[in-house]
Amino acid sequence: MSSNSTITFSRRAFMRTSSLAGGGMLIGFNLFQACKPKAAPPVDLSQLNYNDFNAFIKIADNGAVTIFSPNPEIGQGVKTAMPMIIAEELDVAWKDVYVEQGKLDTENYQRQVAGGSQSIRFGWDALRQTGATAKLMLVKAAAARWGVDAAECTVSEGVITNAAGETLGYGDVVNEAALLEVPEVEQVALKDPKDYKIMGKSAVNVDIDKITTGKPLFGLDYKAEGMVYAALVRPPAFGKKLVSYDDSEARKMPGVIDVVKIGEKVRALLAEDPGFGSKISSSDKIAVIAETTWQAFKAKEAIKAEWEDDTTVESTKDHDQILMGLLDGKEFNTLRSDGNIEKAFAQSDEILERTYESPFLPHNCLEPMNFYAAVTDEKVHLVGPIQTPAWKAGLVAKMLGRDEKDIHLEMTRMGGGFGRRLFGDFVIEAAEVADAIRKPVKVVFTREDDMGIGVYRPAIKYRIKAGIKDGKINAYHLKEAAINDGMYGLIPNFFPAGAIENYQVDSATYDSNITTGAWRAPYTNFLASAEQSFFDELAELMEVDKIQLRLDLLDKVDPDADERIQYSPERMKEVIKVAVEKSGWGTKPSNVYQGFVNYYCHNSHVAEVADVEIENGEPVVKKVTCVVDCGIIVNPTGAANQAEGGVIDGVGHAMYGDFTFDGGSGHAQNFDRYRLIRMREVPEVETHFIKNEYSPTGLGEPTLPPAGGAIANAFKAATGKRLYQQPFTKNPELLKVPEKEIIG
Repeated sequence: MSSNSTITFSRRAFMRTSSLAGGGMLIGFNLFQACKPKAAPPVDLSQLNYNDFNAFIKIADNGAVTIFSPNPEIGQGVKTAMPMIIAEELDVAWKDVYVEQGKLDTENYQRQVAGGSQSIRFGWDALRQTGATAKLMLVKAAAARWGVDAAECTVSEGVITNAAGETLGYGDVVNEAALLEVPEVEQVALKDPKDYKIMGKSAVNVDIDKITTGKPLFGLDYKAEGMVYAALVRPPAFGKKLVSYDDSEARKMPGVIDVVKIGEKVRALLAEDPGFGSKISSSDKIAVIAETTWQAFKAKEAIKAEWEDDTTVESTKDHDQILMGLLDGKEFNTLRSDGNIEKAFAQSDEILERTYESPFLPHNCLEPMNFYAAVTDEKVHLVGPIQTPAWKAGLVAKMLGRDEKDIHLEMTRMGGGFGRRLFGDFVIEAAEVADAIRKPVKVVFTREDDMGIGVYRPAIKYRIKAGIKDGKINAYHLKEAAINDGMYGLIPNFFPAGAIENYQVDSATYDSNITTGAWRAPYTNFLASAEQSFFDELAELMEVDKIQLRLDLLDKVDPDADERIQYSPERMKEVIKVAVEKSGWGTKPSNVYQGFVNYYCHNSHVAEVADVEIENGEPVVKKVTCVVDCGIIVNPTGAANQAEGGVIDGVGHAMYGDFTFDGGSGHAQNFDRYRLIRMREVPEVETHFIKNEYSPTGLGEPTLPPAGGAIANAFKAATGKRLYQQPFTKNPELLKVPEKEIIG
């Protein structure tokens, strides 16, 4: 593929309005299992019981179409992109499409999860099949009315035309179509990508009007009749347990309805499901119930609680020593081992070994953690922002001793997730509080609740060692030491796996009281920076071109000979070549210093080049050129937003993100002490997508991991100093350039 075969995003404003006329019919489909044995009969929308909704395409009698988006929306754009896929194969005009959020439906939807950048990848085939099946049924209904062969009919934007030039709209035949037998999968033809009219064209976010005008959309917006609010008094540090509490003053405060202790049901749940144990505190908590969030927040400050240490409380200083001890030790879980690294290192002419360090990080979602719960003898009603609705519904059922069919969960849009809303401790808490008070209640976290006693990216150290023999890399050993969670089993099969004959990946973990979990692009978010910095330093030691070193390694990879390999060397080489071309690598003025990386994760291939200039004696990131191969682009605007957001997030946290513990408590419990990238520090991001016809792969996360390595390598070019610890600003002396060395 030529390097010119790319999609370059240019920012434009898009506006769209849509409406759905009342009165219409429904065609029922299973969005992920393609189709049910029989289509649902016509349903009067005015009489539709929303609780009974399944996976439906709704078609109104005026031809307007409502498509339900099944997966949680956290800003990654699936609520727009998934319906676009269905609408493309359904062959309707996008302006006539109205989108609604689907509810949790484990019978008809598969993988209703927002995580791992996998929503589009897993839904791609079934979503297309759903739209194409509906189209075929509508065409058959029109053909039957005309008494012609369906094969003679064509469709464009919801209008069916026969050979004689007669036309019928989808709304004209929806009643008949809904009664037809659902065709077999092999009878349904899918579009050739060259014929796409909706996919590949930028569409505005379907929620943009509500977002920009403040209409109810997010979990915090949800209200129900008789709803009260709860704020929880939590342990002041990890490893502490509640001994006693005095709530007498809190009960006197305005708006306070009740004060209850929770925790017993959670401990029973943790005993039954240990895998959930590292994501939620097992200590008792005190729930203050009030008429408003502010009243609940103020009243919880009046609670006098006594806490005792359950186990030794922890500090970052202790963690540093523990993790270094793990790297120096011999107790590892070997995740991949090729050849014989010990023999290879013994035969090496030169050996390079470096250690890289990263801290805990909170998720800092703009919308605080919150969830609504109402528990009655008949059902449990849950509403709010959650990335894993099925998992949480199942846990609530276990905790309350209910049948899963009693759990009714509705998803709202999320004001940020980044992995924090995967674990849903707030869902469990809301359900336990609601069960205790038997009132509809919304649990709302303060910022301090979430940052101070929440879920964090684990602190991790990597040690990378490579051997050089006769000018070639003959050995590579990656060691990981992590708090609680070791790297995923697939990551050891990413680049450079398969490119080095003697290759080994080991992991060791330390069990901590501190709750840890997935944080945007888990593990690779720092591993990419460490490995790609190491490759640059390795190239310097070998006195070879940095990019050529990577290309030479990719030439050695044969995925056909090793089924464990997760990446495509050919697709990786393509993004590298395009990044070199588009970034002007090696051709910039002498005052511009560049850093290069390439990386594979979440099934996508990315290359990035950072441009750095010296200002006031310090390197400043001015631009990042990002090249992505994620297969077919459904919505270019949404794709560019994800790619650019990932780069900015990667740059910001590599530069500034830090979180330490002392005495089991986090040092920063609000933004006054937690440093984020500022608007004036955001670099220009130029994004290019490789144009091809591969099925879509991940995009919400893959551009974040390379960003830290790109700027680290650019800083080395600018300052002559290597950075081994994130955040980079933690060692400001490494970011200073002697005045005599400043060019320009």
